[in-house]
Amino acid sequence: MATYDFLLKFLITGDSGTGKSCLLHQFVENKFKEGATHTIGVEFGSRIVTIGKNQVKLQIWDTAGQERFRSVTRSYYRGAAGALLVYDISNRNTFTSITKWIADARKLAGADIALMLVGNKLDLEDREVSYLEASRFAQENEMTFLETSALTGEGVEETFLKCGRAILTKIETGQVDPERPGSGIQYGDSSLRKITQKSRPVKQKSLCC
Repeated sequence: MATYDFLLKFLITGDSGTGKSCLLHQFVENKFKEGATHTIGVEFGSRIVTIGKNQVKLQIWDTAGQERFRSVTRSYYRGAAGALLVYDISNRNTFTSITKWIADARKLAGADIALMLVGNKLDLEDREVSYLEASRFAQENEMTFLETSALTGEGVEETFLKCGRAILTKIETGQVDPERPGSGIQYGDSSLRKITQKSRPVKQKSLCC
């Protein structure tokens, strides 16, 4: 059985049709999900990756973007350490909706959740949201940002790793306490439970790089 140092709970949220399930499938299976349909409720996937010197298991929940499922999917925000907020770069309405997804995430998961704005469908030519506009929006809302293509795989790996790295940084700086119930973080090795900001020597190397 594969071992890991940390388990991080992620959410993928955003409007329906933005390619959330395809992003999850591309990251977990390393291939495009042909014939993808709208998610009904919640889908799940996981993968162990290397971030810095740590083996990290990303536990990823893909939530439905349709309004009628929001009462169900909102419960999955609780206990999430990070969330990818996905929009379609060729559909401005999905970008405009990101504001409500930010509000949901910070209200239901807490202000310390690591948020990442993801502009998907980079392979399409009929862009309606510029990279610069989205980048500025992400900065104003204290989010990291990348553009991806679930079809070609461009940017997908980097997106999940970047969000995972942001969570590890929050642990290192003491902004997030992994021992707190509902933090969305679990230790894979009980011996790592002693690694906290208070007990860590000042000169100890960073958890991630």
